[in-house]
Amino acid sequence: MINFILYSAIAISVYMTIIFVIALIKKDNSVVDIAWGLGFILVAILTFFLHKGFFFRQVLVVVLVMIWGIRLATHIAVRNRGRGEDFRYAQWRRDWGKWFFLRSFFQIFMLQALLLLIIAYPIILINHSSKAGISFSDIMGIILWLVGFFFEATGDYQLLKFKQIKENRGKIMSQGVWQYTRHPNYFGETMIWWGIFCIALSVQSGWTAIISPLLITFLLLRVSGVVMLEKKYAKNKEFEEYARRTSAFIPWFPKK
Repeated sequence: MINFILYSAIAISVYMTIIFVIALIKKDNSVVDIAWGLGFILVAILTFFLHKGFFFRQVLVVVLVMIWGIRLATHIAVRNRGRGEDFRYAQWRRDWGKWFFLRSFFQIFMLQALLLLIIAYPIILINHSSKAGISFSDIMGIILWLVGFFFEATGDYQLLKFKQIKENRGKIMSQGVWQYTRHPNYFGETMIWWGIFCIALSVQSGWTAIISPLLITFLLLRVSGVVMLEKKYAKNKEFEEYARRTSAFIPWFPKK
């Protein structure tokens, strides 16, 4: 198991260093967002082939991760096309001044490499296991993953289409799945990783993989996701009304 983690850590570090160089050339740190989902695919494929012999659970997880990672990377690439650097990275570029390159490498790329490794831990755990068969927790994991993927993919698609209409510029998306939660994509992301965790429960020491969904849930709720966007629209009257009637995270029927 230690070898699987070590090889994954090396691969992720090299991968993120390459992405850092690409970001320097493009003068756009937003490329790290596209690289995020693809990094999990790298770990999934690497650890899959490190194992001697393949089982259904390993193939399942690799397929699920590939579907999620490719969709997410494609969506972000399409969304960012022609937009320039994301406002978060652009602000850091201004704030960090002469330390921008060094801080970018460690505080953006290497930090994300570390987070990626921790969140990918259940994938590594599953691919290291030789346990065959399918269990109840596998089924629960698949169900949670499907629910999560639906909310994330649908939310991203609906918001992308909404923003493509000129009349909607500056307006708040409150239709489709967005009428049940203010952050369907973030909710979906957490459900995906709780699903992967449930699948990991079927293998030895699977409970240790709980660090993965706990971390991604904390990050999206308290660090980079919900908090950052809610702060961005804090003084928007339309958003205040939307927030009054719409669940913040877990989908629920809107208030009248």
